[in-house]
Amino acid sequence: MSWKPGDRRESHDAMVRVDQAGEYGATRIYAGQLAVMGDRTPTARTIAGMANQEEHHRAFFDAMIAKRGVRPTLIQPLWDVAGFALGMVTAAMGPRAAMACTAAIETEIDLHYAAQLAQLGDSDPELRDAVARFRDEEIEHRDTAIASGAETTPGYPVLSAVIRAGCRLAIAVSKRV
Repeated sequence: MSWKPGDRRESHDAMVRVDQAGEYGATRIYAGQLAVMGDRTPTARTIAGMANQEEHHRAFFDAMIAKRGVRPTLIQPLWDVAGFALGMVTAAMGPRAAMACTAAIETEIDLHYAAQLAQLGDSDPELRDAVARFRDEEIEHRDTAIASGAETTPGYPVLSAVIRAGCRLAIAVSKRV
């Protein structure tokens, strides 16, 4: 079944657009964290490894946007600045807060990718397989963040709720704009 105007399900183009924007945002968050943390601590090395995976995800979706002629989100410059700022702020709060940011975002991305996989079914194997593979890596990032003390961050419930709400907002806006 193909997408039609007025359909409440997400079109494949919107999936590619929002996924590219999200992966781009993730690379900017990690860049902001590493700008504050440097590269000499175990946490920074862990973040650098996750950032490398996010860069591969972003490159895949960049190529898919070009290949399929999908219009990228028009507000990518906002995600550039907001992602970097979120990364800097959470890293300035300390390594556990940086990991709390990852745990919160990856929790939302797990839900987002799971919904996409359910909707895709067998309709777009290239997109489905990438989303499934990337979802597994995002879950690994979340689990690593939690194992690194994310939930022990002072004010974690509030910090997590705010970041998750921002992530949901970014997803909703990037689908359409």
